[in-house]
Parts: sequence; C-alpha cells; structure tokens
Amino acid sequence: MSVTKVHARQIFDSRGNPTVEVDLHTDKGLFRAAVPSGASTGVHEAVELRDGDKANYVGKGVSKAVNNVNTVLGPELIKSGLKVTQQTEIDDLLIKLDGTPNKGKLGANAILGVSIACVEAGAAEKGVPVYQHLAELAGVKPPYIMPCPAFNVINGGSHAGNKLAFQEFMLLPTGAASFTEAMKIGTETYHTLKKVISAKYGIDAVNVGDEGGFAPNVSGADESLELLTEAISKAGYEGKIKIALDVASSEFYKDGKYDLDFKNPNSDPQKWISGTELADLYLSYVKKYPIVSIEDPFDQDDWEAWTHFTKNSSVQIVGDDLTVTNPLRIKTAIEKKACNGLLLKINQIGTISESIQAAQLAQSDGWGVMVSHRSGETENTIIADLVVALGTGQIKTGAPARSERVAKYNALLRIEGEINDGVYAGDKGLSAGLTAPALLKK
Repeated sequence: MSVTKVHARQIFDSRGNPTVEVDLHTDKGLFRAAVPSGASTGVHEAVELRDGDKANYVGKGVSKAVNNVNTVLGPELIKSGLKVTQQTEIDDLLIKLDGTPNKGKLGANAILGVSIACVEAGAAEKGVPVYQHLAELAGVKPPYIMPCPAFNVINGGSHAGNKLAFQEFMLLPTGAASFTEAMKIGTETYHTLKKVISAKYGIDAVNVGDEGGFAPNVSGADESLELLTEAISKAGYEGKIKIALDVASSEFYKDGKYDLDFKNPNSDPQKWISGTELADLYLSYVKKYPIVSIEDPFDQDDWEAWTHFTKNSSVQIVGDDLTVTNPLRIKTAIEKKACNGLLLKINQIGTISESIQAAQLAQSDGWGVMVSHRSGETENTIIADLVVALGTGQIKTGAPARSERVAKYNALLRIEGEINDGVYAGDKGLSAGLTAPALLKK
C-alpha cells in the first residue's frame, strides 16, 4: 500500500514554539506525526529549519519546513509509489531529495515528520503494533525489553534560572521488577522530592521546568545530589534507585576551560577548571552517590577530556552533543574510545532508519543506548515504541509530570500490558566503564 496524500501544518510544542505536524494518508486511513525540538542543541545536529522572520513567532516559525513537506517531500513520496512498509527506501528518498549532509535544505524537522508518519502507516499496513514493526525493521527478535526510565527531577543549566551548572539530575528505578513498578517508584520519589524541596526552599521552588523537573535555588551539584539522596531515602527506595546526570557541559565551556558559575555575568575566570579537574569532580561524586550514568560530561569537541574520563571511569558515559545520533560522529567516538553510551534523539539525525542505524552502530562497540525526548516536545509517542523495538533498556523523557512527558510513559505502560513475555531492563541496559550492557550479551 502506498501513500495517497501528505499534508503538513504548523502546530505548537510544549514550550509554545512552532513545530511541524504531518498527516499521511493511505487506503488504511490517516497517520499523524509531530516533531520535537531541543533547547541545548549540539552544533553538529541536523538542521531544524526555522523561518528566521523576527516579526512572526519570534523568528521560530516553520512555514518553510511545512511548505517543503507539502510541495517537495509529499508529492515526491506519492510519485515514487513506494510501499509504506519500505521504511529504509522511503528514508533514503527523503535524504536524497534534500541532498545536503545535514538536511539543511528541506529541514530535518520536515523530513522527520514524514519519516515518523510512514512508520505509523507501515505498522497499520502490516496490522501490527508500531513497536513490533520497528523491531522487524531493526531485525530485533522478541522477547521485548521494557526500558528503565530516567526521570529528570532536578533542573539546572540552560533549562533553569538557578545557579546550577549541570542541566539534569535523574532518578533511575533500576531495582523495580517491571516498568509498571518503575513508574510507581519514580512517581512516589518525585512527590517526596517535591515535599523535601518545598520544606527547604519554599513553595516557589517546586514550580516545574520544561521537562517537569524542579529548579530549586541550589548552590551546586552537591546540594542537588543531597536532595535526591534524602528523597530516595524518605520514599523508602534506597538501593532501588540509581542517579544519572546530564551535565550538558558544552553550555559552559569557555576558552578551553569549564565555568561552573556560567550563569553569573561576572564569573571569575580564575575559577574556571580544566577537563581533568572536572573529571576528578565527577569521580568524587560517583564515589559518594549511586551515580550510574553521566551524559555530556565535556564539550562536544573536547575529545581528549572524553577519552581520559572514559578510560578512568566505571560508569556509563553518554554522548549527546558529542555524537548527535550521527553515525559519522559515533564512528569517531568509537575510534577515540571517547564514550560508552549513546543518547538517541531522532530529530538530531532526522529519519527513523538513520536512528536505528546509529543505535546499532553504538551497540556494535558495546555501548549503552538511551532513547531520549527533547525539551520542546509534543504528544507524539514514537520514542516509546522505538525504545521497546530496539531493546536498549533505557529511556529518558522527563519527570513524571506534564502531559507531553507522561504521554511517553503512559504509552510504555500500555505496551507492557500488551506484551506477555516482556522483560524489564533494570540496570541491564547500562554500560559500566569497559563492561558492555548485560542486555547486549543475551
């Protein structure tokens, strides 16, 4: 069955910014996809095409990308006569129509909208759930793996107006027996953390950020880690919850140094630290707290610091801005032994096929793979299907708050209910130093 009609429109993401939605029609019906958008974006990401017209939508309109779907991608896809189940061929066509290495001509946001809609249509054509269709495309056999969620509960960095340099502090219920129990543990600890923060910093400290986490006025990472430890203990889940960080350090890399006071316009350059000093700081946190994963510990082009840290660390080191879900950047990171984990963001690369390829390339070198949302999200839940399909055992899609985040977790609860022989990943999706994730050895 091929595509009969494609129509894109401008809608809004969870931050009130325009984004692309694509409706794709086949004889089986209408299939809809919406595209997310990031705030702390890596310089090596595929291009999100914005209008740049400051008089409208603060320059963030996506009418050009929408027009590219309606006048180029849609008509050419229909003309090709490709079946909706031919995902690789469809994505190849979309890439070829753009013709640039970073999807800068038509926009990764335009291309991804069409790519996701085709996945939905392909699953319907085969009469199977989306996760099963994606697993078949990726060559992954059951039993399906339910992921361990990484709940972003304390925000700093570019996502928050506090002094905190590190962007995300996450809770991972690795000790749960199922995804359903992981949600119970995660939500109960989230509510306990809310009480702890409220008692210490006042009621306005529990307003939530873009991803549903809290942004209390903490002085630094130590204070945040103490809050998490207290909340885990008070909720009664010591030993069942591990901690992960997303440092997003490219945001505070200046002149070859790291400025942990980067939000202060009068920050003292004498206090900026080297990559080695920052690595030592991380190692001290890993000793003191149950930290199992650190994302973007260094700048996206500070390869030396990455390699040094990965060699000396016993946890999962995740590349996000470093690798941008791009097979070429992942290859370089493998050669340099720069990290042992991939953050998989479908809009960093722009098609579902390339996302699958990126995950499998990372896994071929024994990396963990964490499927991820973006800070500007929609109600689309394709990443829930994708993480189950790929069996990577890790997903981060915000705190258990705000509907555009919870939509993904609810989709996973439904999938777990549907799968009879599903296995909960726990900590088995995490790499640890030179040790590959246990899931890869199955």
